[in-house]
Amino acid sequence: MKNITKNDEDFMRLAIAQAEIAEDNGDVPIGAVIIYESQIIGKAYNQREQLKDPTAHAEIIALTQAAAFLQSWRLDGCTMYVTLEPCPMCAGALVMARVDRLVYGCDDPKAGACKSLYNIVQDERLNHRLEVTSGILEDQCREQLQEFFARRRQENSNRNKPSDS
Repeated sequence: MKNITKNDEDFMRLAIAQAEIAEDNGDVPIGAVIIYESQIIGKAYNQREQLKDPTAHAEIIALTQAAAFLQSWRLDGCTMYVTLEPCPMCAGALVMARVDRLVYGCDDPKAGACKSLYNIVQDERLNHRLEVTSGILEDQCREQLQEFFARRRQENSNRNKPSDS
């Protein structure tokens, strides 16, 4: 049984709202929120396209904000909510930041590093492990991503069609 609370769904809704900002800016809709003692201390969305930065994932930006808030790189007592299972870079950053808990929406079968392809955040060989809860508002998170990529494919298809001139 998953250790799910009403707060998990509420905070995931905030992450989904962050993902909408990413989408509005032309980036993959992924959002993240970090909570410490029931307070939001980091919230972010993917900004790779906007910043032209391969590390500008929602999770990395939110971790930076949380560390600035706590004035420490150690994020003990923090929970991250993110709409998509973190990639290897973000999973590693969660471990290195000593985040206590990760809550994510949907699995990422192509790049997920917390269950799908790897399990970096619970690897016993590393010096820190996170509690993980997955599947929170999973359908909503998945649909947001699927609709974004369907639109992106349609836009690309329309660009590649010959014009009637």
